[in-house]
Amino acid sequence: QLQLVESGGDLVQPGGSLRLSCAASGITLENYAIGWFRQAPGKEREGVSCISSGGGSTKYVDSVKGRFFISRDNAKNTVFLQMKSLKSEDTGVYYCARVPSTIETPCVMYAGRDWGQGTQVTVSS
Repeated sequence: QLQLVESGGDLVQPGGSLRLSCAASGITLENYAIGWFRQAPGKEREGVSCISSGGGSTKYVDSVKGRFFISRDNAKNTVFLQMKSLKSEDTGVYYCARVPSTIETPCVMYAGRDWGQGTQVTVSS
């Protein structure tokens, strides 16, 4: 079973940066497309970004385009989410999960499974 562990969350001021990590154990991560999701207080969990198994295809929700960048290092069995120009509305618990993948659609920002425990990101002055 794929086990995912998120890390890197922190308290940061608006305009700051963070890099989140999603490390896998139990199985080789390179076989899976991975998505990042977040859940703000009182809101439903939403897809933020996803990356195909080989890393050649990425997607972002409109609210983070140009500020967040997803990448993966399959040799390290880890997926990263680099977040820049953070805003208060980026506050929430960030999760990574395995997401469906097809040839036509290499990754999607929904239908996650094998969720990690999440890492808290708080953007506040």
